[in-house]
Amino acid sequence: MQKTFMAKKNEVERKCYLIDAQDKILGRVAAKAASILRGKHKPTFTPHVDTGDMIVIINAEKIRVTGKKLDQKEYQRYSGYHSGQKTVTLKNMLSKSPVRVLTLAITRMIPKGPLGNQVKTKLKIYAGDKHPHAAQTPITLDI
Repeated sequence: MQKTFMAKKNEVERKCYLIDAQDKILGRVAAKAASILRGKHKPTFTPHVDTGDMIVIINAEKIRVTGKKLDQKEYQRYSGYHSGQKTVTLKNMLSKSPVRVLTLAITRMIPKGPLGNQVKTKLKIYAGDKHPHAAQTPITLDI
């Protein structure tokens, strides 16, 4: 009888991936990044262990969306005070902070809780095409 493999925290091998988001669709980049951050692309995936890899995303300001999402998609936040709810369209959010758009899209695809918080620390997003992670020798990933 063969036992089910369970990865252990200290046995996980980590890699670093680089995604160039220029002219890529927001949802496709986010879905692929969330899957790799979680470790679902590995045969050693274990749901309760962080088996994922590091993701570096560059050119976040040049990401695309399809349809009328630029004008119709809204991000909401609430301060907790009366009339403290604010909404911002995707177009405004991309012009002010494109990194935040990608961060929200990816982190909302990752489970909440302590394991999700640990997984989110391996996500690095940059608006331009420069990044300080050359020492990790990132593997370029095509979406």
